[in-house]
Amino acid sequence: MTIMKYRSPAHVTTPVDRLASEIFGPGFARFFGEGPSVPAPRVNIVENDDAFRLDVEVPGFTKDDLTAEVNGDTLTIRGEQATESGSEDTRWTRREFSHSSFERSFVLPKTVQADAIKADHVNGVLQLTIPKSEAAKPKSRTISID
Repeated sequence: MTIMKYRSPAHVTTPVDRLASEIFGPGFARFFGEGPSVPAPRVNIVENDDAFRLDVEVPGFTKDDLTAEVNGDTLTIRGEQATESGSEDTRWTRREFSHSSFERSFVLPKTVQADAIKADHVNGVLQLTIPKSEAAKPKSRTISID
């Protein structure tokens, strides 16, 4: 097997930019506000009569990598994965795994019970169930017709 130097498909437009990336590394462009940014996870929000449900897509994160906290009326979800550090005698041929983290915040409506939020992590999806208060639940009654 022949090991070849890997070059990621760069969005470099000039030879000077390419040279700077080769000398200083691919993170050099991010220092100046260019290059790829870490995207926040995608979220689906579902509302029914009893609760809101947030489904946060977090592939690769374990439940130990994730935290969810409520501060005032703000729900904040954080995820952080540490990079694997090799021993001193480890010689990497290629290393593309990196440190990954995110943070998403949501303002909760006044009609929810923030102290009763439940969270489950199943198959790369963090599911938060936010129950509504009794006052916010729709009420129905039958009206008699005279």
